[in-house]
Amino acid sequence: MSLKGRTALVTGSTSGIGLGIAKALAAQGANIMLNGFGDGETIAKVRREVETLGVKTGYSAADMSKPADVEALVAATVKEFGAVDILVNNAGIQHVANVDEFPLDAWDRVIQINLTSCFQSMRAALPHMKKRGWGRIINIASAHGIVASAGKSAYVAAKHGLVGLTKVVALETATLPITANTICPGWVLTPLVQKQIDALAERKGISGAAAKDELLSEKQPSKEFATPEQIGGLAAFLCSPAADQIRGSNFSIDGGWTAQ
Repeated sequence: MSLKGRTALVTGSTSGIGLGIAKALAAQGANIMLNGFGDGETIAKVRREVETLGVKTGYSAADMSKPADVEALVAATVKEFGAVDILVNNAGIQHVANVDEFPLDAWDRVIQINLTSCFQSMRAALPHMKKRGWGRIINIASAHGIVASAGKSAYVAAKHGLVGLTKVVALETATLPITANTICPGWVLTPLVQKQIDALAERKGISGAAAKDELLSEKQPSKEFATPEQIGGLAAFLCSPAADQIRGSNFSIDGGWTAQ
């Protein structure tokens, strides 16, 4: 498989899952438009890491909470590389609170970043894919796109919505050489998950290691984190010819979480 000559836009790709996906696609030859937060030194380091794989990179600090930024990100990718062949919607945030205590502004922000921005980026990218006659859309949902957990109403609603939205796009592009699929990771040791581990440790007065074991034991039967590299490998496969007829599918990579 080769993605040489292709361009991938990966949101939330300056760390964690997004960076793992960016590197996996770059390893197959795709130029990468990076997006996410970080200071100048951090962004420069990330770009160097990806460029060592022999591809070109761009970077945008577009804020997925702002619809105008989402559209501008797609436009900037096309302007810099001439195309957006692969779109990976990975950027996401979390807020934990029971429904009757959930702040309205937190709900709006989680839904915008985790769901609405994905609609906006797909809406902007699809005309370019149709013009090029090829495209891959990979939306990073979550085990919470399949099952629920208490305290995570906005996140669960957004991720369930993203799974459904992806199926709609897959049907609308079913006769075209454009595919849309979701990947649903379970626990992956990213900065977002580390915050939850730290919060659990503080709340229960236990060590970080004990909090990690408790977190995994509760949901993930394998008791092992999935890795950004594993998720990146799956994303790369979904861009291969072998995945031409994988459309509207949902891939769990969760150590058995949703098999229960």
